[in-house]
Parts: sequence; C-alpha cells; structure tokens
Amino acid sequence: MTASSIHRPAAARSRLAAAGAIAVAGALLLTGCGDQRNKTTAGADQTVKGSEAPLFAKLPKSIQDAGVVKVGSDIAYPPVEFKKDGKVVGLDPDIAAALGKELGVKFQFNNGTFDSLLIGMRSKRYDIAMSAMTDSKDRQNGVDSKTGKKISEGVDFVDYFTAGVSIYTKKGDTKGIDSWDDLCGKKIAVQRGTVSNDLAKSESEKCEKDDKDAISIEAFDTDLEAQTRLKAGGVDAVSSDFPVAAYAVKTSGGGKDFETVGEQVEAAPYGIAVSKDNAQLRDAIKAALEAIIKNGAYEKVIKTWGVDAGAVKEAKTNGGS
Repeated sequence: MTASSIHRPAAARSRLAAAGAIAVAGALLLTGCGDQRNKTTAGADQTVKGSEAPLFAKLPKSIQDAGVVKVGSDIAYPPVEFKKDGKVVGLDPDIAAALGKELGVKFQFNNGTFDSLLIGMRSKRYDIAMSAMTDSKDRQNGVDSKTGKKISEGVDFVDYFTAGVSIYTKKGDTKGIDSWDDLCGKKIAVQRGTVSNDLAKSESEKCEKDDKDAISIEAFDTDLEAQTRLKAGGVDAVSSDFPVAAYAVKTSGGGKDFETVGEQVEAAPYGIAVSKDNAQLRDAIKAALEAIIKNGAYEKVIKTWGVDAGAVKEAKTNGGS
C-alpha cells in the first residue's frame, strides 16, 4: 500500500517537517524488540563524571556550574518520551543520558505541553527543548507557521533522528481509510500543534476544493488523549509521528486495539532546540552527539527502542526545511 503524495505547505510545521525525499522503512515498526516500556539504556539516574568527562570543557560556564541541562519536553509521547513507574523513559531520555555522559552533566527532563516548550526556553525555564520536535525553517527563523509572521528570534537545532507521519484506526475497522485521500468526510483525532494537526487541516481544505466533505478534526493536548478518543469510537482514525503510531499499534491492548493504515509520509528530522544566543551549548551538544554516534552508544539506544530505520549517520545543525 502506498500513501498519498502530500507536500506540506510552509505552515505545516510541528513535531515534523518535510526534509526532502527521506524514506523511513517499515522496519521502524518495533519488530523483534518486544515491549520496550521496561527498558532503558541510559536512565536519568546515571552517574556522570563532571569535569572529567571528555566534552565538559565545551559547555558554557553556567551549565558547568549547574551540572544540569534543563530540558523542556512533552512527556506523554511513547516511545519517544513518557513516564513509567514514576520515571521519565524513552528514546529522547536515553539519548540525552548518553549525551550527558560525554558532557559530564545530567539532562533533567521537565514536563510541559508541546506548544509551550519554545516559549519556556525563551523565558529561560529550559536550556533546551527535546520532544520529537521538528527542525523546520519556520522554527529556525522564529516564524509563526499559521500566520507567516515573525514572532521571535528563532532557535537552532541539533538533528538526532528521522521520522514520518502515520495514520492508524481501530483494529479491523479501518472505515475504508488507506491514506490521507480517504479521510474526506471522516473524523480524525490529532495532538494539538503537531504536523498531523496541520496536515489534517490542509487535507480538509483539499477535500472541500474537490467538492467532498471536510475532515472533522478533534485536537487534543496529548497523543494519548487522541488514542483514547479512537478507542471509544469517537473518531475514525488518529494521526501521529510514525514511531508513536507504531508503538501504539504494537502495545495498546496487547496489540489488539489499533492497526496502521497506508504508509508514513514525508520523513523529516527531529531536532534538539537551543536558543540562538546559546551557540556554545548548541555546539557542545552537537559534539556530544557526534561522539555517541562514533562510540556506539547512540546505536545502542536506537536498537533498544526498535527504531533503527530512523537513525542518523552524523550530527547536523539546522538541517530541516
């Protein structure tokens, strides 16, 4: 099955953004990995070496003194970041812990709604934002994707993963949905402020232009709320980032609740967001990412969460489009 050809407008910037013709294979479906919710390769309690760490000197003095990088994150997005037995676990926390080992500091995850993370970083509540966030030109330039107006100085990104967007339905009840083209007249649940939200709006407008019924869109603060809505039969489908969709399909109800329909569209980079006035921290994080890619720690995390196909080969800054 193939997905419809969707080209995102400049406004479609959220957790994901188009990054050229990058294809993430179906191997991302967490196969052969089992339920990873009880696993973590580098937990938040891992001891770091402080000034003895290889890249400690690259950090800004304020971070060195604090011994902590404060991370803003929407911690309700398994398997990327979520809470298990009171601890923050997932792909992002494990990568952050591996970075922390190289830098000699801890990455402290602080929960916030996704659409407030960059605001929190601008107000100095967080040092960085790491939350399956897309590296996009709009975010780099501080442009509001809805209005096209500049609202801030923007941020820089260190790109660390690649993923696309997927649709899933109740298992055995797809409502004839196989791609975005099939959603006209249907109901879809999405997380507010995500590319799925933007794509749903864009596709709904396309439906109406083609004299078809619009898509009924229900937006929630978290992806888990959208999943609950689908379970209850209140909507026909949910759209979210591919790793999240795959994880929900595999784990919810022991794999009996949902099924993925069609294929993911327009893979794009996740980036660690850093303020433009904090280039030293940005470069330190990039150096740490390069180090864990080379020493195998990055690959270990990726394999633990079964998302091998989304792995990056090198650290890049501002690679999104």
